[in-house]
Amino acid sequence: MDLCRKEVSKMFNSVGKRVPRYDGIGHVTGRTQYVSDVRMPDMLTCKTLRCPYHKARIKSIDVSEARKSSGVYAVITKDNVPHNLFAMVPDHHVLAEEITRYKGQNIAAVAAVSREAALDALAKIKIEYEELKPVIDPEEAIADGAPQVRPEGNNHLFDGTSLVRKIRRGNVEEGFKEADFIVEGRYTTPSQEHAPMETCCSVAYLDASGKLVIHSKAQGLYFAQGDLANVFQLPLNKLKFVGGTIGGGFGGMNSIHTDHIAGLLALATGKPVRFALTREEETLFSTIRSPWIFKIKDGIRKDGVITARHVEVLHDCGAYTELGLYAVEKNANLIAGANLIKNLAVDSRMVYTNKMPSGSMRGFGVNVGQYAEQVQLDRLARAVGISPMEIRFINAFHVGDKNHTGNELASVSTIETLQKVAAMSGQKLPEKYLAMSSDK
Repeated sequence: MDLCRKEVSKMFNSVGKRVPRYDGIGHVTGRTQYVSDVRMPDMLTCKTLRCPYHKARIKSIDVSEARKSSGVYAVITKDNVPHNLFAMVPDHHVLAEEITRYKGQNIAAVAAVSREAALDALAKIKIEYEELKPVIDPEEAIADGAPQVRPEGNNHLFDGTSLVRKIRRGNVEEGFKEADFIVEGRYTTPSQEHAPMETCCSVAYLDASGKLVIHSKAQGLYFAQGDLANVFQLPLNKLKFVGGTIGGGFGGMNSIHTDHIAGLLALATGKPVRFALTREEETLFSTIRSPWIFKIKDGIRKDGVITARHVEVLHDCGAYTELGLYAVEKNANLIAGANLIKNLAVDSRMVYTNKMPSGSMRGFGVNVGQYAEQVQLDRLARAVGISPMEIRFINAFHVGDKNHTGNELASVSTIETLQKVAAMSGQKLPEKYLAMSSDK
């Protein structure tokens, strides 16, 4: 018991106080070691051949001259990958199959003694393409007759059968009948690139026992390790991941960009291989926060109570699923916001387009939806002539309420947060809102 009290006491040496970062000195003095800093004797450099089209058929590929090129130790294509699928939903090709699905997709990879030797080898790869018609716009992708991104079509099927991820609560049609006003809005968000200071980088080699070791920039080492053990067809005890300080991630390093190819080339050559993206490659070819379209229809009474909400969501996932499905699930659960809405319908769709796949980025799937939902709340407030602050108090969740997916809420602070924001911004609230509490 005394030991427990001592440990709790130690916590309060830091809680609520400014303390030095444990790694701060290394950062400001430039002594911190990143994956990009890892160097090994006889290390090879990796470069990849990427598709120049949004969609194309690879009619033929000849790497024989590239393999003869000076300083080249290995050239690999899909035929040299033990298992050519990866990602959280494993549908992304390590190296492109017959049909490429997005501009910049990796087709072949070279390991050579220098960057110049690797680029020279890439230039000797003979490849014949047939450019195919892509689909870029997500609303066009779900229209009849749209070019197909994937053999099974452009729509993700939830549970293998449904085009829509649905959430239902109450009866929205009855809720709209109770409303004095109907407010509709359409909101869009764009693509965003993370732009970390350190680009994607991996260093892979075989240790003395024959184990494949990868110095990785991954934000989720154990997600990547299991995924790549499948790509390499190695047992987990033959694959060691070494993490370290990440020179900027913001969610982008939850996806695999270089680990798989560096590992394959290390296995092929028996030598250390470094694969680092250039700034241009990082910007153009790493996963992104992908675009969303939200359509929100609300019913609201004159007293500010939201009587019904119908939300239609369209998530542009790019060419492969990556983390897009997880983002859609998070978004569907939270898109209605911190509001007690008794009549709710959410219809979320995920569509594939010939663009870079969707990855994670800071609250992915959530903050894009909250942008749309919060702007919609302000429009509702204007429609009934109350302030944006009031509408949030009127419709706020309380402890014991059930959220939109039926879970009882045990920890709620919307009202207290609004009160604090008002106080900090110098906004005077009516007494009835100052007296409110999240505890019923």
